[in-house]
Amino acid sequence: MDQSVAIQETLEREENCIIAVQCDVFFDGITESRLLGLVESTTEHAIFIYTHRRMAITADDVSLEDIIPISLDFAVVEVSSPEELAVVGADTRLRVSYQEDALELRLPFGSHSRLFLSEVNRAWSDVCKSPTQAPKFEWISKYHKSNRGQGVVKQALAPLGTKLTKLSQHRKTEKLSDKKGSLEREKGSNNGTQKSKVYSSPESQGFSGREDRDDLVRSSSHTPSNKAQILAMPQFGLRDNLIKCELLKNEDLYTYLGNFSCFLGTYNVNGQTPKESLRPWLSCTSDPPDMYCVGFQELDLSKEAFFFNDTPKELEWTKAVSEALHPDAKYALVKLVRLVGIMLIFYVKKEHAEFISDVEAETVGTGIMGRMGNKGAVAIRFRFHNSDICVVNSHLAAHIEEYERRNQDYKDICSRLQFRQLDPTQPPLTIMKHDVVLWIGDLNYRISELDVDNVKELISKKDFETLHSYDQLKRQIDEEAVFVGFVEGEIDFQPTYKYDTGSDKWDTSEKCRVPAWCDRILWRGKNIEQKHYQSHMTLKTSDHKPVSSLLVIGIKRVNAEAYKKTFEDIVRNIDKMENECIPSVTLSKREFHFNNVKFMQHQAETLSLFNDGQVPCQFEFIQKPNEPTYCKPWLTANPPKGFIAQGGSVDIELEVFVNRLTAPELNSGKQQIEDILVLHLERGKDYFISVTGNYLPSCYGTSIYSLCHLREPVQDMPQETLRELAEMSGDENAVNAEKPLDIPKELWMMVDHLFRYAIKQEDIFQQPGLRSEFAEIRDCLDTGMPDSLPGSNHSVAEALLLFLDALPEPVVPYPFYQQCLESCSSASQCEKVISMLPQCHQNVFNYLSAFLRELLKNSASNRLDVNILATIFASLLLRSPTKQDLAEKRKTQEFFQHFLTQGSS
Repeated sequence: MDQSVAIQETLEREENCIIAVQCDVFFDGITESRLLGLVESTTEHAIFIYTHRRMAITADDVSLEDIIPISLDFAVVEVSSPEELAVVGADTRLRVSYQEDALELRLPFGSHSRLFLSEVNRAWSDVCKSPTQAPKFEWISKYHKSNRGQGVVKQALAPLGTKLTKLSQHRKTEKLSDKKGSLEREKGSNNGTQKSKVYSSPESQGFSGREDRDDLVRSSSHTPSNKAQILAMPQFGLRDNLIKCELLKNEDLYTYLGNFSCFLGTYNVNGQTPKESLRPWLSCTSDPPDMYCVGFQELDLSKEAFFFNDTPKELEWTKAVSEALHPDAKYALVKLVRLVGIMLIFYVKKEHAEFISDVEAETVGTGIMGRMGNKGAVAIRFRFHNSDICVVNSHLAAHIEEYERRNQDYKDICSRLQFRQLDPTQPPLTIMKHDVVLWIGDLNYRISELDVDNVKELISKKDFETLHSYDQLKRQIDEEAVFVGFVEGEIDFQPTYKYDTGSDKWDTSEKCRVPAWCDRILWRGKNIEQKHYQSHMTLKTSDHKPVSSLLVIGIKRVNAEAYKKTFEDIVRNIDKMENECIPSVTLSKREFHFNNVKFMQHQAETLSLFNDGQVPCQFEFIQKPNEPTYCKPWLTANPPKGFIAQGGSVDIELEVFVNRLTAPELNSGKQQIEDILVLHLERGKDYFISVTGNYLPSCYGTSIYSLCHLREPVQDMPQETLRELAEMSGDENAVNAEKPLDIPKELWMMVDHLFRYAIKQEDIFQQPGLRSEFAEIRDCLDTGMPDSLPGSNHSVAEALLLFLDALPEPVVPYPFYQQCLESCSSASQCEKVISMLPQCHQNVFNYLSAFLRELLKNSASNRLDVNILATIFASLLLRSPTKQDLAEKRKTQEFFQHFLTQGSS
């Protein structure tokens, strides 16, 4: 999740948070979590340090603690200990210094930390280019005034020794970088003096230079056995891509398969702490596995775990796992990743650690309007020898009837969980772009069409084959709705959910859950054989039973001599081709038409490129003259750039998606679905691709004024009428012959539905709906068919929020925004501002406020309170015409709370 958004809300309009990263700061042997933001103001940069109370979603979650200006007095040095360097995928420990103060911190391993450090490095390099023009940092003073604490830098460490001049500090770090091969350095040389900011990329953490460390991480020398790292080196010119592509194409010439065993385990621990040894689960194989991937769900069910993004149970369960690994081998911890209660731990045998590279971890939450929740997934990807592997641990939506929601969660995870590549010009790696995908977790699919007694009878007979035929996951896979291309082994163990905690008895609670195989393990890829798939009944800590699978995977290994010969042959051929040939491609077609494009409904067409030239080629969609991007904002090409081997082809998805930013002008007809893409070949010619389509107008992205003047559904209206109304929306003196509706009929339909059916709905406005149901609701509102809204209460609630979010002019129009802020402390003044709104806007505001007050009368059932509703709705009803800072956000919530309390008019 991008936490820079939360920092951005705390800044003035002149400043911009480029990137943020979470870290641990060291205070006298203890660590505390902090959020770092690289903030830019014109040409100056500083690192802002924030305390935070959870995964930072909004400015309410962070508090500014200290600021470190990036000037000539600034330096960053990697100070990881030998023990930390010995762990593959270990986090990076740094010392950040400014003048006489310093701070030690630890950044999590992964590409995002590398990206943060590279941006810091770039900012520092800009300072070094003009050492005579010292930055003044006058803009920082306004933040210091509001932050009167001592500051984290002064608290954390004593000042650096006065004998250690900055120049000797830099010389020391330069010497360190010589040892470490791949440490990055930026230099400024105006006066002949070199000043270098040095930090370690995660790949360099195990490089030679510390004799007493365990030799677990691959050497930095570019030997044939180090081929995996050569292919990931950050050299991304055309020639390097040619070599990389040809190496991958000829992989069979220098690789062979070697078998390695991988233990996969999944356990929903129901918020419990470890109460028994995990050895019956994790050490159930006769021989020690080469790798362990162990996943947990519901690690901590407390609200603190969600809001503070921290839990002592992470350490407790990690310790329990490490103590239960197979006793006949020694293992290295490669990576741990957690999102609230979903955790994944990856270990390898120590002798294999040097062959692990490119380790990345990512998380994705599934929740309302894209917000995090206690459901979602965590994943780790890595390269083992020459095979790319991705391991996913997910916790999907609960409840027996919610299989479609589980399907949606799966698809969201597949599309949104992406790993950055070392080459910043390359698109992120998705889950499916790996040789092997291993998927574990509480997938929550249940057994349908059988009552609890029938299920238990089949279990008592051990007739798992018949029972499995009623399994929702099996049926969804058979229908190719989810997990296409995945394999699951035969299930010959009884369902793993739900038991009375501490026993083997089925659920005896009032709900008496139907037993189900919630906990599953699947895989995707070639040369994989399953040796076992079983549950572990002896463990009784949770209401689930843990599950394990042992897979033997054929991993591609490199033959050093064959690799060397292949590499040299490729280089010779490329030298020859570069001098002789010009690249060219054939396009599958040059005209694309998208029919009946709708608001927030994704459409895609495939453009195939075939390299019919004599050389590999590099392509990119480029900007047209006087245009800021290569395409209109409703269009994307995926990938927008890439590489095609000679005789090879690539499929590019041309994707159309209309959101709240692009809908208004398409609704009114000011813009059309029309664009020309320019496809450029490096050292070759340009190709022109036409994209056209027709857009179906929607109430989403149409103004309140226009909707109040539309008595018929929006799609029944002539385009000219919609254009005229859009032009009149901003004109208070516009005269329309027909009396307008009090409020938009579409808004009335949604609110009336919720008032009738959802007034007591638990977690209303907090639990997401189904995307497919939103599409049906949108179509109903836009066409008038059917008369009543389809979909669940949660889908209608989310549709209402999306409607308000998509309004071109918010319910409280932009000209009144400042008055709202100034009057927020006085209820009477707030009501006076609302009385001044245009009549249709005033009606909508009062109508929504009255509805929300009715919801609050039923808070015992729906679990809503004033703070929750003010947080959700104030940001939609009172949007800032420019960037909204934290103080403004709080004032908008205070303003709206006056209208939610009992007795408001």
